[in-house]
Amino acid sequence: MEGGTRQNSVPLHGSIDKSRILDVKPLKSLIPFFSMSSQAPPPGQYPTGFSPFFPFGAPRQTPTEVTPNAASIPTPIRVYSSPPGAGDSSSTMEGFSDQRTSGKKKRRSPKSSSAKSSLAKPKKTQEPPVDLGVLVGITPAQKEDGSREVVNFVLMAFDALRRRLCQLEGAKKLSLGPIKRADLKACNTLMTKGIRTNMRKRIGSAPGVEIGDIFFFRAEMCVVGLHAHFMGGIDALHIRGEFEEETLAVSIVSSGEYDDDAEDIDVITYTGQGGNFFKKDKHAIDQKLKRGNLAMDRSSRQLNEIRVIRGIRDDVNPNLKVYVYDGLYKIQDSWIGKAKGGGDVFKYKLVRMPGQPSAYSVWKSVQKWKSGTSRIGLILADISNGAENIPVSLVNEVDNVKAPTYFNYFHSLRHPKSFSLMQPSNGCTCTKSCVPGDSNCSCIRRNEGDFPYIGNGVLVSRMQLVHECGPTCQCFPNCKNRVSQTGLKHPMEVFKTKDRGWGLRSLDPIRSGTFICEYAGEVVDRAKVSQLVREGNEYVFDTTRIYGQFKWNYEPRLLEEVNPNESSEHYAMPYPLTISAKNFGNVARFMNHSCSPNVFWQPVVYEENNQSYVHVAFFALRHIPPMTELTYDYGVARSDHAEGIRAVKGRKKCLCRSSKCRGSYG
Repeated sequence: MEGGTRQNSVPLHGSIDKSRILDVKPLKSLIPFFSMSSQAPPPGQYPTGFSPFFPFGAPRQTPTEVTPNAASIPTPIRVYSSPPGAGDSSSTMEGFSDQRTSGKKKRRSPKSSSAKSSLAKPKKTQEPPVDLGVLVGITPAQKEDGSREVVNFVLMAFDALRRRLCQLEGAKKLSLGPIKRADLKACNTLMTKGIRTNMRKRIGSAPGVEIGDIFFFRAEMCVVGLHAHFMGGIDALHIRGEFEEETLAVSIVSSGEYDDDAEDIDVITYTGQGGNFFKKDKHAIDQKLKRGNLAMDRSSRQLNEIRVIRGIRDDVNPNLKVYVYDGLYKIQDSWIGKAKGGGDVFKYKLVRMPGQPSAYSVWKSVQKWKSGTSRIGLILADISNGAENIPVSLVNEVDNVKAPTYFNYFHSLRHPKSFSLMQPSNGCTCTKSCVPGDSNCSCIRRNEGDFPYIGNGVLVSRMQLVHECGPTCQCFPNCKNRVSQTGLKHPMEVFKTKDRGWGLRSLDPIRSGTFICEYAGEVVDRAKVSQLVREGNEYVFDTTRIYGQFKWNYEPRLLEEVNPNESSEHYAMPYPLTISAKNFGNVARFMNHSCSPNVFWQPVVYEENNQSYVHVAFFALRHIPPMTELTYDYGVARSDHAEGIRAVKGRKKCLCRSSKCRGSYG
């Protein structure tokens, strides 16, 4: 690291090193300026009314004497002067690049103002982008400061658009041309159209973003104001005071790309940004005390709260990361360390503030359980007894109840009823797997010409009916259009809740649109529904109920260049389907009701023995963190809905504790 002092000497004409001149503003008062070397005047020897001034704050205490045999002590950051330009206070946050990388930048050739004016070409007048934020329900105040409802809405809008872009790209139908990053395209589109929140940068929590929330793309954190940079690990806020300006760190992303020590659940040793990251020998050169590092250095003195997002490798796709918001931290210490490449790097020790909900600690616990560590409250390792490809554990940490009411585990429907399609077919004739955009595939034609799923089996949109390939289709059994027929995708856990009986949760994070399970059980006649209810059968799924309306598909106006086949989100069931899971069922029977659910159901059709059958498949409504209870809306019986308030007495009290709780269900 290079540190230097300024001397009161006048350089010879023509020998000034302009690169070392700081861009400073006029001083309102003259303050003595001392070197940071050991020759600086001791405390108490300054003129009355003045205090000592060191660039970016006074250094921490440093040892005045060095014992030859003493253990080496990490060098504090503040004994280093900042490099030229590090204290440029004229930069605004819009241009504040906090990337932890040191990519190459293009340099502009200097031109005189007269040359610019003479060579400037008239720009074409462009119409300002249409602000869809207000049109879709986001007010200007909600763009500045979010809420839980607004954050969920923006995240759903982002992922819906991303899924649609992936679907169009896969089918080569994107009129905008090929895109490599649908997440970045979706983020840019939402921001341009005004569908975002928490635009006002702040220190502390981002309103509406809860500790433990997960993100599969860093662009998602941008549209909700949690972290403003796609690549940069440090996000900062530029504060302009009456007499000075200061830049403070407001959030960091510890993604494991640097030599961070992030195994502790309450402490992170975070490595600063920069240092030849893209080269073979990472951190072969010294990091500089500027930009993000400077913001972290100032935050270590101000002790302001910093939002911490941890990047964790995705078990489903090891090439990707899942980001979890772990809450607020404060910098406890900072120093200069040596990187493996030989350069000096800044190190910051951040400590989690007490009293916050668990987040990263939950992930660490799950990792231990998966590695074989004994689990408290574990009753049974696999309640499905091998019926599922992935075991379903049974856990009770609440009371002494050893098991739920006896039932036979069955992974699909018993005694299903067939129906005739409007366009009967013997299945598709695809030779290997169905390919998106193949107009010759009969299954794709039934899905309004679009492949219903994208990578990792993620559902693109809610449809009246999703047509999957069945046993009569000639495509391979691993065809991507058989998502709901391949069983569980994540390890599940049936657990005892405190006041709602048994519940269901996943040990893995679940991405929005991911298939969870089918509602398995016995198909019963509609005439028996009333009898089942009178007998106390709580495990009944009825497609004729009134379910809460919600929008999950993308907003077509966001893709003006595309003429989409806008599918309806209202289901068109070929016939009423009623399923009882009291005696025969799977994990779906344990999902509890919520007025603000994180799971929704979708009718899926495929052919068996030349006949078509409807199945009820559950998909993730939004991203679901691990160990979060899975819930869906039970709906309201149509007869009760018609009777109105009088029917409430016959319903069950709802304990979902949602801000939108209706008070009862059933």
